Formats: sequence, structure tokens, C-alpha cells
Amino acid sequence: MRNILLIMLKETKTYFLSPMAYIVGAMFLGLTWLFFNTSIVPGDLNPITEANVRGYLDPTTLLFIIFAPLITMRLFSEEEKLGTLELLFTSPIKDIEIVIGKYFASAIILITLLLCTLFYVILIYLFSSPDLGPLLSAYLGIMLYGIATLGVGLFASSLSGNQIVSAVVGTVLLLLLSFIDSLGAMLEGLPSTIFNEMALNYHFEDFTKGVIDLGNIIYYLSIAALFLFFTTLNLQIRRWR
Repeated sequence: MRNILLIMLKETKTYFLSPMAYIVGAMFLGLTWLFFNTSIVPGDLNPITEANVRGYLDPTTLLFIIFAPLITMRLFSEEEKLGTLELLFTSPIKDIEIVIGKYFASAIILITLLLCTLFYVILIYLFSSPDLGPLLSAYLGIMLYGIATLGVGLFASSLSGNQIVSAVVGTVLLLLLSFIDSLGAMLEGLPSTIFNEMALNYHFEDFTKGVIDLGNIIYYLSIAALFLFFTTLNLQIRRWR
């Protein structure tokens, strides 16, 4: 646990000291502000409710297709480029500790960005009083969606020493996982169900309706755990190659 904590703190500090953190943060908050402004149109005939409040949260999940790989692309790619990955391999640190430590660091970055968007919620409650329950469930869904995409991004980062390549691979994988339910819509029966259940977007819909389903929570945690396992396996292959 100590090794995980040390790696997490190191990566978090490194990220916040780099200009990339503020560029990514500014882009993310700028786009969510745009979604907020286009979805919230208050007026006497159009009062703010939890339904149109969640309207700005729905497209935010799509941002993770791009921003999760941007957050994670340097975590292994930069180590390989600088030659410090070999030092990690020769240190008395387990591969799973390296992976989890870096993953927790990326999760801190993502959660920090999401916490910044709570400013929009404060604005909403200053001018209206929407139902808090569905809004909180939507934020829970966004957070789970985000941590699942970080697992995919971290795996992509472990595949290449080039950060751009890692970001592109991560984005492609997330596009497939996000929209594979479109293929399910063209099929029927068991194949349709399988493709739908595999899709990230498919499991987010209930959260926006105020429904917290344990199955959806398990799905997102499983996606994160699966790709962390793939990342650890890839590191072990590279260690002994």
C-alpha cells in the first residue's frame, strides 16, 4: 500500500506541475460550460428542473472519450521515453502496485475536474430548486463512467512509448466501447443484448433518470478492473521480454 501511495503522490504532483494539466482542465471546463449554457434556458415558461439540468451532464460523458486518454497518455509512455520504466522494473515494486498507483493519480485528476463542474450546480440552486436525487445519481454515473475510461486509457499508455499513439489508441478503444450498442440495435436476440451490455453509454442512461442500479455500478468497476489487469499483464510481458 505504501508503494501505491508513493507512486500516486508522485504522479499527481508531476501532473499538476505540468502545463498539460491546465490545458486539459481549461478545455474540459470550457466544453462543459458550453453544454451548461446550451441546455439551461431559464424563464417563466421554462423553469429549471432536474430534467434539463441533467441535459448538460449527458454530453459530458462523451468528453471522456478524448480527455481520459489525454490524462493517462503520459503515465507509461513518458516513462518509456525517458528510460525510467526500466528503473521501475528493477525496483522492489510489484507491477500491480505501479499500475494502481498511476491509476489512482489519474482518478484524482478526473475527480478534481468533475468537482469544478459543481459550480454549475451551485448556480442552478441559486436560481431554482431542482430535485437533488437525480442530479446526484447523474454525477455518480459520470464519475463511474470516467474511472472506467481511465482504465482503458492507462492500458493504451502501456502499449507505446509515444504519447500521441497512446492517446489515439485509447480514443479508438473508447469509441468502440461507447458506441458498440449501435451494432446491437441492428441485431436481435442474444447478440443484441450482448453488444448493448458491453457499451459504456448503455449503462449510463439509468443514472440520468435517478436510478442507481447495482448492475451498472459493477459494470463500470469491472471495465476499470479488466483493463487494469490487461495493463499489468502487458507490463509483465515487457518485463520478461
